[in-house]
Order: sequence, then structure tokens, then C-alpha cells
Amino acid sequence: MKIYLHRKFYKDYAKLSPKLQKKFKERRNLFLMDEYNVVLNNHGLTGRWSGYRSINITGDIRAIFKRDQDATTFVAIDSHSNLYG
Repeated sequence: MKIYLHRKFYKDYAKLSPKLQKKFKERRNLFLMDEYNVVLNNHGLTGRWSGYRSINITGDIRAIFKRDQDATTFVAIDSHSNLYG
């Protein structure tokens, strides 16, 4: 599977602390091995993000992505309240 990062994701990612950036990389690697690993809490979204999915990076940080046949594009990463509020 190929992973792409949307330009909005790059902007959001740059604002994260180095610790959170490292955590994203760990979860991304886990996602590549098993995208439905229970730790990720991979789930579909509704409302404004309908058609997208989300994984947990930490208790509060989420990464939103769009899954195609053989590629995934991460489009946003931020706190739960900033993404869904």
C-alpha cells in the first residue's frame, strides 16, 4: 500500500511536537502492517468528514485519511476537538 500526505496534513504535522511526530510514525508503521489493529481504532467518519476514516495517534490526537484501492492519503492530523469541534 502506498501512503500519501496531503499538503494540509504537512502543515498540521509541522505544528506537532517532535514526540507526537514520532508517535504518528509509529502508528503509521502499525497501520501499514495491519490497518485494522485494535490499537488504531480505525473507524469511518460522518458529517463534515463523511467518506473519510480516522485512526488514534494518542488519546486525543487523530489522523484522518481517505483509503483508495491500493493507496491511503492522510489529510489531517490534530486533536479530537480541533478536527470534530
